[in-house]
Amino acid sequence: MAERIRLMLVEDHQVVRQGLVALLSADDGIEVVGAVGDGASAAEMFRKQRPDVTLMDLQMPKQGGVETIRQIRGEFPDARLIVLTTYDGDEDIYRALQAGARAYLLKGMPLEELVATIKAVHGGKLHIPSSVAEKLAQRVSGQELTARELSVLERIVAGRANKEIAADLFISEATVKTHINSLLGKLGVADRTHAATVAIQRGLVAHR
Repeated sequence: MAERIRLMLVEDHQVVRQGLVALLSADDGIEVVGAVGDGASAAEMFRKQRPDVTLMDLQMPKQGGVETIRQIRGEFPDARLIVLTTYDGDEDIYRALQAGARAYLLKGMPLEELVATIKAVHGGKLHIPSSVAEKLAQRVSGQELTARELSVLERIVAGRANKEIAADLFISEATVKTHINSLLGKLGVADRTHAATVAIQRGLVAHR
């Protein structure tokens, strides 16, 4: 009989975490060796258990998933991590894969797909579902926002007026308008409201 895959789970919602542990432990090929609720604990647990595969949520207290993936991969370059999240914004996907995730799954997928992905990643494969790959392609084909444009966009999402944005960033209102026109063009939207909606959908601005 083949050795079971040693799996670690990182998920901040206790009910979801316990449910996943129960479901995955029922598979003969998987052994759950650890389950924690935040990124800071995840790195510590990884050092102790050295799991074969880690399932990682993105939005967590203390330390987010992307930062945790980067930390673990920095110490253990061969670590195999799978993102399991509700967030499907193209920027979220891009950051997670750039940090070293081997797969990106959305919560709500069938258990069979989750188990198959765990086994595929354990076998050294990458797994990006087609819906996620499409979002990633949008991100890659789109124009990058500059750091200043992102700063302006964050403040638009927060509902700040041009005058307030100018004061926040120590620039003139005319410069704010220039940045807004540029980011509207890059995002392919006509106004501030649509820009704010797209920024949240794509994960360009941190989820509140």
